[in-house]
Amino acid sequence: MTQDTISLNLEPRTISGKAVKHLRRDGHVPAVIHDHGKDSLNVQASYTDMLKVWQLAGKHHPVNIKTDGKSMTALIKSATFDPQKHMLTHVVFNAVNANQTVEAEIPIHPKYDEGNEASPAERTGYIVLSQLETVAVEATPSHLPDMLYYDAEKLVNIGDHATVADLVVPAGVEVKTDAGHAIATVFEPSALAAANDAAGGDAEPEDAEEVESEHESGTVEGDQAEENRPGGKKEFEAKGE
Repeated sequence: MTQDTISLNLEPRTISGKAVKHLRRDGHVPAVIHDHGKDSLNVQASYTDMLKVWQLAGKHHPVNIKTDGKSMTALIKSATFDPQKHMLTHVVFNAVNANQTVEAEIPIHPKYDEGNEASPAERTGYIVLSQLETVAVEATPSHLPDMLYYDAEKLVNIGDHATVADLVVPAGVEVKTDAGHAIATVFEPSALAAANDAAGGDAEPEDAEEVESEHESGTVEGDQAEENRPGGKKEFEAKGE
């Protein structure tokens, strides 16, 4: 868990709809803040500031927002990127109560013994296929971790796998994703290659498992609906309200 503070100053925004393209052209990113049934706030910030906050906070780190003389804590619900230019075009914030639990998606990362940069299976020549990138958790905003780790040193032989139950979860955090959901599994390279050929280049982990058994071995204008809906209790709804 990190206690680093991420802050962002947002300016009130009067421009909406297709006219926001002029804001983007001038180097600003339009955004909206939803706040538990209150009127949504249309805001904006410079492209540089908004992108930096998105890169630092993602969808799991609280952001201290100041706008129009008001201060609040918020989580990023969604960020929209131009599919061709890969530039940030819109951000949706959900205001949260610092003392109420919220749900967020937390990234997963393998942890290796000191001096290692890969699991024992990968060091042997096997392939470890990641099957889950994030898990849903519930915690107060200050307890939301930036990352959850699992012990990748347990991945040694073909078929070894790590599940959500293997995550190291800090106190004050409850994981909502099914504990049995696989995070990563060890495969034989030849089995993955055969499955990929059979699937025309779109093999899934279960395809590789079938092969091994046989051989016994995340739009530019898509943010308008968010702009129009009133602030509500959605993804980051405080529990018990």
